[in-house]
Amino acid sequence: MQTTGWEDEFREYVRARGPALLRAAHQLTGHPLDAEDLLQNALTKTYLAWDRIEDRRALDGYVRRAMVNINISQWRRRKLEEYPSDELPEMCTSSSDESHGEVHEELERALGELPERMRAAIVLRYYEDMTEPEIARTLGISVGTVKSTVSRAMGKLRSALTRHPS
Repeated sequence: MQTTGWEDEFREYVRARGPALLRAAHQLTGHPLDAEDLLQNALTKTYLAWDRIEDRRALDGYVRRAMVNINISQWRRRKLEEYPSDELPEMCTSSSDESHGEVHEELERALGELPERMRAAIVLRYYEDMTEPEIARTLGISVGTVKSTVSRAMGKLRSALTRHPS
């Protein structure tokens, strides 16, 4: 099967940027298999739009935006599976000699426990370095909702990281 130049260009892009994009997808979904599905869906959309993307330097942004939009669509369809509680978790202090890898693993686990909207807001704010107005536009919510969502998510992350020391 003979390929066109743009198909080769797309394949090379996926080979070069795939691992980094998969990490971003994992941050959004919190699950490796869901991340692979999310990235595959986003790459399919990118492939279909390849000839319309004039600025090749913007490809990562295009794929990331597609992943966020697809992920938002998926979690909007799901029912609320977490309910508020009157009980606060017990606070513990984590050991000071944790290695960077252990901290990263704990953070990954804690991110995976967050509800999808909170996880998306945290990933966009701290991993993608988006501003609150940018996050609000991306998630289709108000800036105030972004602020409260990020604040509650950070509280949950702090709680989870002190509750489950390595």
